[in-house]
Parts: sequence; C-alpha cells; structure tokens
Amino acid sequence: MKKLLKVVSLLALSVGLVGALSACGNAQKTTKSSDYTSELKNKNKLTIGLEGTFAPYSYRENGKLTGLEVDLGKAVAKKLNVKAEFVPTQWDSLIAGLGSKKFDMVLNNITVTPERQKQYIFSTSYIYSRSVLITKKDNTSIKSINDVKGKKLAEGTGTNNADTAEKFGAEVTPSNAFENSLALVRQGRVEGTINSREAYLAYIKENGAKDLKYQLIPTDKVPAAKISAMFNKQSPALQKKVNQALKSLRADGTLTKLSQKYFGEDITKN
Repeated sequence: MKKLLKVVSLLALSVGLVGALSACGNAQKTTKSSDYTSELKNKNKLTIGLEGTFAPYSYRENGKLTGLEVDLGKAVAKKLNVKAEFVPTQWDSLIAGLGSKKFDMVLNNITVTPERQKQYIFSTSYIYSRSVLITKKDNTSIKSINDVKGKKLAEGTGTNNADTAEKFGAEVTPSNAFENSLALVRQGRVEGTINSREAYLAYIKENGAKDLKYQLIPTDKVPAAKISAMFNKQSPALQKKVNQALKSLRADGTLTKLSQKYFGEDITKN
C-alpha cells in the first residue's frame, strides 16, 4: 500500500511538473510575442517624435499635423494594433528625447549614418534620398554629372551638395537657400545646382517649374541616403516589429501611395 501511494505521489508530481513547465512555456511564448509592448512608453500607444515643421514630411495644415511621416506613423501604429501619438519637438531636442525615452521612435527624415548607428538603431529604410542635377530645360551642355566640370553650380557653402559639385570639377557659386539656387539657374548666372530629389519634387509640387529639368545622379556616383525610423538601443523588439510593419506597407503599396501623394513620384525605392 505504501509503495502504491509512493508511485501515485510520484505520478502526481510528474504531471504537476509537466503542467508547470507547459504553463511556463506558454508564458514565455506570450511574453516573447508581445515583447515590444514592454519597450513602449505607453503599451497602448506608439509615441513618435518629429519636428512637425518640415513639409511635406510633417507640418501643420489648418492647425492639424499632417505629412508623409505623420501618415506613415499612423499606418505603422495600426499594424502594431496601437494608437500613434505624435510629439512635435525641435530638432536639437529630438535625439535627446529619444535617449530619455520621451518617445518610442523618431520619424523625421533621418539619414542613417555610421556615427548615428553607434548610439541608436534604425528601421529598414522607407525613403531613399537621391541626388539630382537641376538645369534649365533648354540646357544641352550638361547631359550627365560628368559634364559639370568647369561649369558654375549654385550650392550651399559647406554642404554635401557643394562637396559633390567640387568632386566632379564644378565651380561652386555660394547660395544661401534652395530657392535662391533655382533663381540663379533661371537667371543664367549658373548652369545648374545639385540637391536632393525630394527637395526638388516638393518644390515643383508647390510652385511648378516648367522652365527647369532634373536628372538623377547614378548611385555609383553619389550613393542614395537611407531614410529610416530611429530607436533607442533598448528597443530591439520594437525595431523588429516596425520593420515587419514597413515590409507589409511596402508590399501592399501604402509606401508608394504616400510618396505619390506628397511628392508626386515614388521615392521609396533605391
């Protein structure tokens, strides 16, 4: 009888252990699948830092926050089954705000650079910023970036665009603003200007430019800049979840639609 009771007790203990291990395993699976929520400032919200003053990425229209990155933030949050909450912040405070967990991620036309990757982690890119060469429509002397050698280009002093112009042998005429550079091109005081495709597309969408034309500079001449969401290094699960959302939004055409809406062209592909 004692032996029988001992066997029953051992069986009960084994069943208990199996049940406990099973429950533990289920708990681990549940925790693993919802890990990213523990990295959120508020588990029911995706808190997003942005400037809100840089059209067409994020800006106010009739007092309401709008723009490509605002719509993108809402679409990503929807994929994560949470609500997007935007925190407009000045540029010099955005990085610090991410470090102090004022928000979960930053969507602010941020270029991925080796320096930034030392301190932060990034999503897959949702925009590829390409450089373009802008000239008057009737210009026939500049057929490619190689043709700017010895020619005057209007560029901001100390900018990457000025460096590119000088790299290909152009003579740089200092310009303090993109609109001023275009005016110099129109006036014939320079033959062209190098800038980002996105800046030019945003400009012509608002102002038109029938007297100007642009050509993409090949990426083997000037590599595309990758624009991505930026996260605190303590948010790897959230980064992974946002990457999944971006992959889905790319596949279903949402990224292309947003690009067409705000830029008139697809800037989401390299």
